[in-house]
Amino acid sequence: MSPSGRPGTGRPDAARSDTGRPGADGLDGLDTDRLGRLLGDPGLAWLLERARRRMAAGRPLTGTVTLARPDELQREAAERLLGRAPGAGRSLTVRLDAVDEVLRRSGAGPDGLEAAVVALTGPVALHAEVRDREERAWEDAYAPFAALDPGLADWAERVRGDGLVRRLARTPEAAGPLVDAAARALRALPAVPPVSRATFAARHLSGAHALDEGTPLAALVLSGLRALTGFPDGSGAEWRREAWASAGLLRDDVSSTVLTLNLRGTPALDWAADEGEPAVLTLRSLTRHPPSGALPGTGAVYVCENPAVLSAAADTFGPQCPPMVCLQGQPSAAALALLRGLSARGAGFLHHGDFDWGGMRIAAALGRGVAWRPWRFGAADYLAALAGVTEPQRLTGAPAETPWDPALAAALAEHGIRVEEEAVLDDLLADLGERARRGG
Repeated sequence: MSPSGRPGTGRPDAARSDTGRPGADGLDGLDTDRLGRLLGDPGLAWLLERARRRMAAGRPLTGTVTLARPDELQREAAERLLGRAPGAGRSLTVRLDAVDEVLRRSGAGPDGLEAAVVALTGPVALHAEVRDREERAWEDAYAPFAALDPGLADWAERVRGDGLVRRLARTPEAAGPLVDAAARALRALPAVPPVSRATFAARHLSGAHALDEGTPLAALVLSGLRALTGFPDGSGAEWRREAWASAGLLRDDVSSTVLTLNLRGTPALDWAADEGEPAVLTLRSLTRHPPSGALPGTGAVYVCENPAVLSAAADTFGPQCPPMVCLQGQPSAAALALLRGLSARGAGFLHHGDFDWGGMRIAAALGRGVAWRPWRFGAADYLAALAGVTEPQRLTGAPAETPWDPALAAALAEHGIRVEEEAVLDDLLADLGERARRGG
């Protein structure tokens, strides 16, 4: 608005435009004072706005524009502009051709209405040009995704398609730094050995708080790392903590733990193994003092899902029980650190879990961290376990694949009954007893 209150009046730079439209390159021939008095009346603001809309849409300034329920000031302004009443009725209709003719004939706007609109209100960008320019800006913003590992290509395409980045950043100008930071973080994941999220952010991003909960960057990186690790869907603070941990990013190095039995290699573990007592290891202890004791002759470590199985094994066999690790749900960072360390020393893993969709997802997540073989955890074992079920519990949740035995997923889907690990405890203890008698 000009100091006089008329839009654009007296702005000698207002006519510059990058649209290339006629009359938009300068003010040659325009009498801006007369133009402001003629077309800059506040009662004609609606007319200028309608003209701008047509110009932005690439439509010619011909035909009529209509204003519903005009006030007296708007009617009087139109009458002064045209030199006659534009017509009675509840609406006000103005012929754009007539306005163009008035401007040219008066000499106030010899280049016509289009140039006058630009002079009074500023350059008009075509909608198509704006869209094209914005899409090019978004393409530039997404460019850092191209440097991601090929395994994340599908994820990058998905977040482009579902609008996650656009919702988080709103504009391509804000999206560029966001995508760049997310790509840098994802290229450095998974973190081996695991570290706290704050330490990781300080090393790879703008500062220790870059991945704090609630930030757009944390949301985008969490989405990407779940695609990287295959961590299942969920919600809530505990789920997010475990999702971050699946890529080695921890709240701290003592919250992540793993339950073990009869592992050796540190004074505390040796004492527990001598007593046949379970031991809890923190991620901190595993990264600073990993177990280094001798493995059993077979190198086999039994992995279960539920603490009740390990506890029963300790009660039954004590120090003679083969080494065991209990996941207690999704593999924690501590569990994965322990199992990877044992694997590097030649250990092999036999895994059993609940016969339900959650158990299948836990087993699949474990397989992405270390190789394992089924321990009574195939389709035949599930069908045998069904025979002992007296009070069936229905399966819930989304089905999951069982790549170690595709027939297992099919059997679960067909029967729809879950079998908890504790229900087959006698069979599992029998296997452990047989291995104990054979000396590990």
